[in-house]
Amino acid sequence: MVMDQGIERFLDYLRYERRLAPLTLENYRRDLDKFSQYCTQRQFDDWRLINAHCIRNFVAEQHRNGLGGRSIQRALSALRTLFNFLIREAVVTNNPVNGVRSPKSARKLPDVLDVDQMGRLLDITDSDELARRDLAMMELTYSSGLRLAELINLDVKDIDHDEAMVRITGKGGKTRVVPVGRYALEAIKQWLSCRSAWVDANEPAMFVSRSGRRLTPRAVQLRMRQWSIKQGTPGRVHPHLLRHSFASHLLESSGDLRAVQELLGHADISTTQIYTHLDFQQLARAYDRAHPRAKKRNEQP
Repeated sequence: MVMDQGIERFLDYLRYERRLAPLTLENYRRDLDKFSQYCTQRQFDDWRLINAHCIRNFVAEQHRNGLGGRSIQRALSALRTLFNFLIREAVVTNNPVNGVRSPKSARKLPDVLDVDQMGRLLDITDSDELARRDLAMMELTYSSGLRLAELINLDVKDIDHDEAMVRITGKGGKTRVVPVGRYALEAIKQWLSCRSAWVDANEPAMFVSRSGRRLTPRAVQLRMRQWSIKQGTPGRVHPHLLRHSFASHLLESSGDLRAVQELLGHADISTTQIYTHLDFQQLARAYDRAHPRAKKRNEQP
């Protein structure tokens, strides 16, 4: 099997058997295309020629080109899954990615908006259909901690207004049910009151464009960025920033790490623990501002 054909068959397997989200498939394709280009440059045209030495050289080259540790980890994960598929298809007999590690990188804490900044972003007084739709998207993302892919894949039927719950299909097709706040419910109600003018009766998507089609990830990102500029919100606002802010504010108020893990849909609690470091940083800054002797150690004699 030639290499490009192997990648396409693998992506079809992810799409139709594992039913991965389109955004996840794009990430797989991007990482595998880099590896394919690497192999083409070295005239590797057979999967059986790829060994651990080849994988390590690929990792080293990506690192020299400035790719971060987490991005390399993701690429290795994609390759590892690919070779497991190729073993299943009897194309190769072993997985050369096993045992290959990516370079370590410092764990970057996520940016968040504080409560006042979030309130300012969501204080939208415009009442036209576009504003109602965008406010509903942002309120729901912040209220329930949705990922971008989860937001755009949401259908109208996924919102239970009576129970104030939303059913979310997350990574790997896993579903979870999380609460929806009253501000988000009201924003969704306002949006649904005018959504029907944009769609036909058979369209299931909750959030659609003026043409009646489900919104794309890029469209959501652009709309949130435009609102952040209009509302005077500092920094670069994007959907994941609202998710980070949701997690940080909830953890700060409750201190319940396990609950936050469940609401975010994290498989591993270590992923959620990054927000405890973020919360500690906020406490440290408050201490430095408030304690009369906190900054003495930083002053020059």
